[in-house]
Amino acid sequence: KGRRVLCQWVKAKYAFMQAHCGEFRVCAMCRVLRVNRSGYYAWLCSPNSERAKEDDRLLGLIKHHWLASGSVYGHRKITTDLRDLGERCSRHRVHRLMRTEGLRAQVGYGRKPRF
Repeated sequence: KGRRVLCQWVKAKYAFMQAHCGEFRVCAMCRVLRVNRSGYYAWLCSPNSERAKEDDRLLGLIKHHWLASGSVYGHRKITTDLRDLGERCSRHRVHRLMRTEGLRAQVGYGRKPRF
């Protein structure tokens, strides 16, 4: 879990370096920020990882199925829908993506009182 936080920091450092590359030399910023120069140049070529690109694609499918269900389905039913389409993804990954986007299942519904 700690690596996830550190990786975010590295990406933030790379973005800072890109914004200030006109003012300072890249090798000096790498030394001060304690990041690898090769990592910075690799990030410049592809700022989003393959997993992030795949997550974005899956998120589009998840939103489509969630809206098609009337914002009712949770991560379990959406995972089943995706697997029926032939997508390979775990229930935990779908849950994580839905949680980060704020997509929640509708739990219960209001009942009319009986008189």
